[in-house]
Parts: sequence; C-alpha cells; structure tokens
Amino acid sequence: MNRHKLLSITISLGKYHEFVSRIVSIAELRQSAYVCVSNVHMCIEAYYNPIFANIVNSADIITPDGLPLVKSLKWLYGIEQDRVSGPDLMPSLLESASIKKLNVFFYGATEEVLLDLVSFCSYRYPSLNIVGAISPPFRNLTDIEIHEHINNINNVETNILFVALGCPKQEKWMSAMKGKINAVMLGVGGAFPMLVGKEKRAPLWMQKYMLEWFYRLMQDPKRLFKRYFITNTAFIFLIVKEKILIKFR
Repeated sequence: MNRHKLLSITISLGKYHEFVSRIVSIAELRQSAYVCVSNVHMCIEAYYNPIFANIVNSADIITPDGLPLVKSLKWLYGIEQDRVSGPDLMPSLLESASIKKLNVFFYGATEEVLLDLVSFCSYRYPSLNIVGAISPPFRNLTDIEIHEHINNINNVETNILFVALGCPKQEKWMSAMKGKINAVMLGVGGAFPMLVGKEKRAPLWMQKYMLEWFYRLMQDPKRLFKRYFITNTAFIFLIVKEKILIKFR
C-alpha cells in the first residue's frame, strides 16, 4: 500500500476494504507483521519521540484511525482517505476470520474483559476459531514469561493477534515481537471493551464532527484530560504550521 507522511508518521493509503483485504492476506500466510492504528495521540507521541516514530513507521500498515488525521490529509495534501479505526477494523477482521477459518488470539486488557470478549465473539461469530487469550500482568514481563507467551501464540497457529495494551506500549511490544510471533499483530487499543459494550463509543454525529475525543473525555475525565488537552492542542498547532510551510514552499 502507498503511504504519505503526516507530521511524523507515514499513513497507509487506500479504501477501507483494501485495508481489511491486505491484513487478511498477511494473516493467511502467517507472516510476522504488525499494524499500527494511528490517531492524534500516536501522531504526537511519535513527533516528540524519534525512537517511537521509527517503531510506528516500521509497521507493515499504519491505518488512519482518527478523523483529524483523515481531514488533515485532505486539507494539507488534497488526499481523500477513508477512516480505518480500531473499533471498526476489529469486527471486520473477526468476520473475515470467521469466514476464512483463520485462528484469532487476544492479548491484553484484563481477565474480566477477555472473558467477556471471548463470550461475545463466540456468540456473535459462531464459526470463529478463537485459539487463545492472554491478559499479561501490568508490569515488565520476565524473559520466561515472554517466551511462554510467544510459544502459546505460535503453537496454536495464530493468524491474527489482536493486541490491546494501549499506546505506546502495544506498538513497542509488537515491534519487539516481529520475527518472533508468526501472525499479523494489530494494536487496537480500547477496542476490546468497546466491542463487548463495557465502554460506549461516541454517537455517529459526534464522530462525524471529530468530537469522539470529547465523548471519551466525559467518560473518563481524570485519566484523559491532560492527554487530550496536550495532544489535541499540539496536533492543531503542528498541522496549521505545516499548512503555512506548504504555502510558502
């Protein structure tokens, strides 16, 4: 897939269905690969951290998750791009995996969320092959634990590994696992609890007007206020700056 740079990351370009098809193709071959689902937070993290930017840009696919990224590609470069968000992409891939008999594995979140997720997916996609789920501890893993997790994932011939560790932890983890885990890894952030209904997603009208961040902020203001205030402000400033630089080039 072609890419285009937006601030610090190179976004993969294409129609929504092309992203799904490409990921499924990689999964069928059990290639070791990873997909970053990029939003404003990831974009700003990468802008101020060159090491993290390299991790993101080394991904096999970088989807434009947030509408601000999609709108920025249009405003700055005239590129018409579909939004490819984690909460949308995950159900599409689960449906494709169910049809194509691909093995899926869930990694991250809490035991409670994983139990609900497996139960939901078993009901929603009765033909889906769920071959495992791991809720890693909220600390640095030992070398033994790391190898156990790798073996658990590989031994059941996983095709698609959904990773929900949060940004930037999940991107760093997937990068470290490339070449070790024989599956396509997708960093889907908070998609697990959203899929099972533990967290509500913003209404479509709020998504349309790029207010999804505000909806999430109202649900968890203590945790998200600083993040959204800093990252959203920085993103707007940098995008306007880039527009001015383009104008005078």
